[in-house]
Amino acid sequence: MNTILPIGSVVLLKNATKPIMIFGYMQKSAVVPDQMADYIGVPYPEGNLDIRAQFGFQMTDIEKVLFEGYRDESFKPWEDLLKICAQRHVEK
Repeated sequence: MNTILPIGSVVLLKNATKPIMIFGYMQKSAVVPDQMADYIGVPYPEGNLDIRAQFGFQMTDIEKVLFEGYRDESFKPWEDLLKICAQRHVEK
């Protein structure tokens, strides 16, 4: 799913049973340093309990959007930037 979602959105990832709430964008992976994750999230409803509970994932990993976060005009520049990032998934 190539979806541009605002912070606060809650998603279910492919092959997952626990929802994830998005709290950031374009984060470098701690596991694979030369890779960048489209989104970073934490388990829902617990939130950020520990740095080990943070998950970096790509928009193509999203199976289902359970809740879409708040979106206004201030989100537009981020949405445009994330659309550019989404192109790399289309090109693969």
